Amino acid sequence: MSTHFETLQQSAAYPDGFSVVAPIDIGPKDIWPRKPSYFIRHVESPQVAAETLEPIESALGPCPAVAISSAPSTSATAVHRSLFVGQFGLVPAWVKSASDAKLRSTKLVNARHETITTSHNFRDAWLAGQRCIVPMMAFFEDDFRSGKAIATRISRIDGKPMGAAGVWCRWVGAGDEEIISFTLLTVNANSHALMHRYQNPGSEKRMPVILSEGAYDAYLSARPEKAKEFMRPFATERLHANPVERKADKLPRT
Repeated sequence: MSTHFETLQQSAAYPDGFSVVAPIDIGPKDIWPRKPSYFIRHVESPQVAAETLEPIESALGPCPAVAISSAPSTSATAVHRSLFVGQFGLVPAWVKSASDAKLRSTKLVNARHETITTSHNFRDAWLAGQRCIVPMMAFFEDDFRSGKAIATRISRIDGKPMGAAGVWCRWVGAGDEEIISFTLLTVNANSHALMHRYQNPGSEKRMPVILSEGAYDAYLSARPEKAKEFMRPFATERLHANPVERKADKLPRT
């Protein structure tokens, strides 16, 4: 399960990689469950998005529905991509309380694409077309082959940002409290030449759905039944895996 990813830390990566205006505040590099980050979704018109960015620190609690920036896509279809702030870990609209939202969201950072239309947690958002793209430079998985968990950074071999497929949701609680959240869609990776190495031994291997650049607009705007056609593993030869050195590894031995 992918519970940790790395955000874009260069402003130019947003317009160059995703055709959206870069946020004023780049935000934290490492994202874990219940932390705010950016996601891209389709809006009917570029006027829907705000002209200025509210700093990401404002979303460290419940994430508000803040549109960050918008730019028309380069495709022939009328798809406008807009950047939003959301909490990593979905809060379904039917959740009854903020305390329940907190508990559920840490478990809903990933959604299996095979059950996206039947899962009570994700079905409504998927069928409503609430799909999104999560910009990231890398995601992290544990490698247990040595007998202990070795955190490993998975990135594109060409160093370009990745657009991970997701769904987003808007939850409104008592007193108009609001949380905007998102989850990453995953596919089976048991037969993937790279990703089958990671995660707990004996468990099913999963990986995020990494979209090709040319599929961004189609994924965001397609009908639900057509959007499932994008649920496939990213090519092994386009990915690079690098073990992460922990701070503890640098401490002098006594």
